[in-house]
Amino acid sequence: MSEATIRDVARHAQVSIASVSRALNGLDNVRAETRDRVLAAAAELGYVPHAGARSLSLARAHAIGVVLPDLHGEFFSEFVRGMDREAGQRGYVMLLSNIHDESEQAANALRAMRGRVDGLIVMAPHLGEPMLRRSLPAGLPSLLINGPAGMTDGPTVRLDNASAVEAMVAHLVESNRRRIVFIGGPEDNVDAQERAAAFRVSIARHLSGIQPVLLSGDFTEEAGEAAARAIVAGALDCDAVFAANDMMALGCLQGLRAAGVDVPGRIAVAGFDDVPLARYLGLTTMRVRIAEMGARAITRLIDILEGKGADGAAERHQAELVVRSTTAAAD
Repeated sequence: MSEATIRDVARHAQVSIASVSRALNGLDNVRAETRDRVLAAAAELGYVPHAGARSLSLARAHAIGVVLPDLHGEFFSEFVRGMDREAGQRGYVMLLSNIHDESEQAANALRAMRGRVDGLIVMAPHLGEPMLRRSLPAGLPSLLINGPAGMTDGPTVRLDNASAVEAMVAHLVESNRRRIVFIGGPEDNVDAQERAAAFRVSIARHLSGIQPVLLSGDFTEEAGEAAARAIVAGALDCDAVFAANDMMALGCLQGLRAAGVDVPGRIAVAGFDDVPLARYLGLTTMRVRIAEMGARAITRLIDILEGKGADGAAERHQAELVVRSTTAAAD
């Protein structure tokens, strides 16, 4: 059976070829109804644009598309650094884009990669499975980083959040901390959800009978500073703060110290990720090896593109407990 062409898609969707082109390239001057019809037709026919994956063997772009929830901050700069180093060593360049929410803009960012790159790496822990499945370009090799739990039919790289949280809670309890406050991440973020759920389980395991205390957060320093203000004002009775990422932990640490609170004498502070700044400020954290994780994602995708590892396995990474000065044992 011959491969579908853009004319076939236009005929199947009952639109013009120009409309098909605009829809598949994520342009704004296409009605939502038309775009949906075109995407449905392309998926049904298995259509892939000539400049994309269908012609990899003849006209490979040697480009990897990378879609992240943000392009700023130490976590993402480390992640991109690892990917860029590995891609360059393998003779590929990266095209970066970011998506902030589950919207048409997010879908367009993914669709716009079609025909421009050989493969796609997506870290979008805030996108639900239905949106992600609809938006990933059909026929374009893709690898997910910490994607929805239900998407196990393709190559993925995931972080074992549950074991990481368990290790940190165990460390805090061993350091004689009993009133641990957890600062969570965005509610729609998969990593944040997994870390919050693991915290509840770990508190039940190590501190039976104690009600877990979770604060809302958004992965920013400001969320950590807000927690510090609540502690200083007496709204929270705690002897340890465990934040779901380092930036919130650092915000809390600086807020407590600015108010004259003894860290770790009175309150221990711990984070998650091990961004470079955490090392300089002596923050206890869970080391994710961010750059290595990014490099590994690039390696796996390029191996798939070059026929060296065409597997759909889920690769799980373990975080490492790094104890520094902010969690010295309480008397």
